[in-house]
Amino acid sequence: MLLDVKASQRLDSRGNPTIQVEVRTAHGIFRALVPSGASTGVHEAVELRDNDKRKYGGKGVLTAVNNVNEIIGPALVKEGYSSRRDLKQIDGFMRELDGTPNKAKLGANAILGVSMACARAGAAAAFLRREGGEEAPYMVPVPFFNVLNGGRHSGNGMAFQEFMIAPTGAKTIEEGIQMASETYFVLKQMISDKFGAIYTGVGDEGGFAPPITQPEEALDLLTEAVAKAGYTDKIKFGIDAASSEFFNPENGTYDLGFKRIKEGESHSDDVRTPAEMMALYKSLIEKYPIPLLEDPFAEDDWESWTKFCKDFYFEELVGDDLLVTNVERVRMAESRVACNAMLLKINQIGTVTEALDAAKLAKSLGWGVFVSHRSGETTDDFIADLSVGLCTGHIKSGAPCRGERVAKYNRLLDIETELKESWKPWSYAGEKFRKPEAFFI
Repeated sequence: MLLDVKASQRLDSRGNPTIQVEVRTAHGIFRALVPSGASTGVHEAVELRDNDKRKYGGKGVLTAVNNVNEIIGPALVKEGYSSRRDLKQIDGFMRELDGTPNKAKLGANAILGVSMACARAGAAAAFLRREGGEEAPYMVPVPFFNVLNGGRHSGNGMAFQEFMIAPTGAKTIEEGIQMASETYFVLKQMISDKFGAIYTGVGDEGGFAPPITQPEEALDLLTEAVAKAGYTDKIKFGIDAASSEFFNPENGTYDLGFKRIKEGESHSDDVRTPAEMMALYKSLIEKYPIPLLEDPFAEDDWESWTKFCKDFYFEELVGDDLLVTNVERVRMAESRVACNAMLLKINQIGTVTEALDAAKLAKSLGWGVFVSHRSGETTDDFIADLSVGLCTGHIKSGAPCRGERVAKYNRLLDIETELKESWKPWSYAGEKFRKPEAFFI
């Protein structure tokens, strides 16, 4: 039974305020910290900020904190819910208490903090497996490391937001993290030698942002770094284009030079039609080992998503802004044959059980489920347990750098160690990261 629920203001990885929720039960105290995104979809649940410019530039969350302390917490304690049995009821009660479709009244950050803390009190991975309907053996996910940044995550001229490396050829996550870390430091030295040490500073997610503008430049750097580290054919790449950021809804085009307009460097040949974007992605897929492509088109450019998904085979075409971890958006995408995988970000929807519902629906369609952090992260490692608990097969949490990113990878290492020492059957997803259940068929 919940004995007390309270919140406080803390800081995320960018130094911005976020919410920490503390739940007290007879079994102890359980805390959760809520992440925040930089490039956010318009269909996401509402993150409540104070907008008081005198404090933290308007980014304070004391209103949301008070909503937990004065409204949500007392109401939940009065209802007498059990964190071990009643997460779905707790989440549903909070949605009704809020009364809006996007959690705008009490704040998705307030509601999610309570949901996460209650889920943690309910025993993390084992609880999530039960709620997510998982019966297969445990699966340790392939980590996708964002090592080169662009888009809203960097100050360079690159339009695409993330270039990731994924150690699919490893046998364990311990080996995979070693492979990725070694490649990351080779890449750092390469960037220092080619562009200067000043460009080895890291962005929000720990990746580098050298002065490059074209995706081929990024992928060539990764190819060389992987080869120098000795892991050719064992590490594959992923791209998050985050194309909503450079989409022009007035004429339906994509401006790959959108970050260079202020400097007067953008040219007409940077502007691409959807067909030209499809041709670009196809050329990259043919040249480089890229099994995963995220948000290649804008969040409401359904026509382009559908045409690309139908006309070009792609191992994993991931919807992030397109789906925002929302059951209704997943159903829309399924009816339009728009993608074959869902990015799972719990703060996009605002409760753990709604995220689980979206994941279960996506998996029932034969889709992949790709668990993700946010650019404004915390040291909370909840999503590591979430990925293992739901047997998603892959997770992204930034580069092997910065404490809030490494916290998730260290938790996965701990989980793998615990599984090795237990009687439970388990495996590392590896090449079958998209459909890890295939291991057990």
